[in-house]
Amino acid sequence: MAATTLPNNTPSSAIDLGQVRVEFDALVHGCGVYDLSNRAHITLTGSDRVRWLNGMVTNNVRDLAVGRGVYAFLLNPQGHILGDLYAYNRGDSLLVSTEQAQREKVLQVFDKYIIMDDVEVANVSNGLAAIGIAGPGSRRVLNAVGIEHPLLEKLQFVDVTWQDANITVVRSDNQSVESYELWLEPAKVSAVWEALVKAQSEPVHGIAVELLRIASGIPRYGQDIRERDLPQETDQARALNFSKGCYIGQEIVERIRSRGAVHRRFTGFHVEGRLPAPGTKIQADGKEIGEITSSALLPTAKAEIAVALGYIRREKATPGTQPVAGDAKLTVANLPFGEVFDA
Repeated sequence: MAATTLPNNTPSSAIDLGQVRVEFDALVHGCGVYDLSNRAHITLTGSDRVRWLNGMVTNNVRDLAVGRGVYAFLLNPQGHILGDLYAYNRGDSLLVSTEQAQREKVLQVFDKYIIMDDVEVANVSNGLAAIGIAGPGSRRVLNAVGIEHPLLEKLQFVDVTWQDANITVVRSDNQSVESYELWLEPAKVSAVWEALVKAQSEPVHGIAVELLRIASGIPRYGQDIRERDLPQETDQARALNFSKGCYIGQEIVERIRSRGAVHRRFTGFHVEGRLPAPGTKIQADGKEIGEITSSALLPTAKAEIAVALGYIRREKATPGTQPVAGDAKLTVANLPFGEVFDA
């Protein structure tokens, strides 16, 4: 397996590439378990928490039922994306989940906009651990170890007890594979992890998880979504609600929607030739029309599939269009890369 099997041209030294293939296959066709210590968790309490957060983010928190979550963007007044997050209604509090790399920015923005509101913000990341489990066998494995729960819809969660441990089971929103997050106290992580592995869940490392993200066509903030990007450019309709009322940056988002003025679109590409690195410009007829943000060779059972994610001018985003990026020929593709999950 070549070094370019790894996402974004990651060097392959000291990495067992055969094991990456095993782990990726588990996530796509079996069951893989992985560490989610890269997630930060923030609680919001106080009588104004729902109204306040609803006025901060792009999705509808106001009507969020207990036991449900939404994905949303945090914008600046110019409509540019400061970060992304999930917000969950736990009844007496809201739980915000974001990447650790975004935690301080999110906390700073929250602090800036709490003025006369009855809202208390607490970073609870050190007291709340998370385990990820993904693949078509994930629910079977959870039931096998006794973490039994009702059939959940995407971004729905339920609290269960397992061997005196309190665990929140959260159904993730990946459209390509069934996946869950388990929230629990750090002291219980080892016991839960060992039980999942004994139930034939493959331990998976970060490289395989990143390959699954790319195969699923899910953009990551800081990689595929940057502060200079506008919400509609990311093609993440799941983050937007147009009937919830005002929030920071809403005027720009609504203007784009009403005028159809967005010029770029986040999309996928099949790659022929050398895998382009993030930042490589996409060209057609000698003109720059976009850029690559992520790339990888995906190790399916039949073949390695070279793919990339990135932005391209909307008029060039029709599937089948063939621009170039560096030495590579691209073919615009629909997301997710369905052949990976059908193989």
